Amino acid sequence: MRKAKPKKRIILPDPVYNDQKVSKFVNHLMYDGKKNTSYEIFYAALDIVKTKLPDEEKTALEIWKKALENITPQVEVKSRRVGGATFQVPTEIRPERKESISMKNLINFARKRGGKTMSDKLAAEILDAYNEQGGAFKRKEDMHRMAEANRAFAHFRF
Repeated sequence: MRKAKPKKRIILPDPVYNDQKVSKFVNHLMYDGKKNTSYEIFYAALDIVKTKLPDEEKTALEIWKKALENITPQVEVKSRRVGGATFQVPTEIRPERKESISMKNLINFARKRGGKTMSDKLAAEILDAYNEQGGAFKRKEDMHRMAEANRAFAHFRF
């Protein structure tokens, strides 16, 4: 590589739960540097999740973490040119990228949902992911299915 690797930035934990993962999620959720708005949306969504599942023994934060875990892909396909042909080669995903993909998928599918406010949509998507359904979970299943279908090209990994 010509350039040095950029330094990893330290992300400070969020003010309410004191959790780094929450801060990363809020950073993905944020538009135009409006971090306070993002925090309000996220905390409101967790409140909605808690009201929708009152008999659950887990906290809203644990439900959100389980939902993220349910939609985290393990493998993805990458395009690789070999002798003029392009193959979809299945590769394992780095842990940081896994986390990032799952967060982005959850947010993107929440934005596409029908609903009144973003916190309502996000809460609905979190509940769906927790129950192993919804758009983000389907996306993970599709990624795994594609990797399984192209398993024959796994030897092209580098």
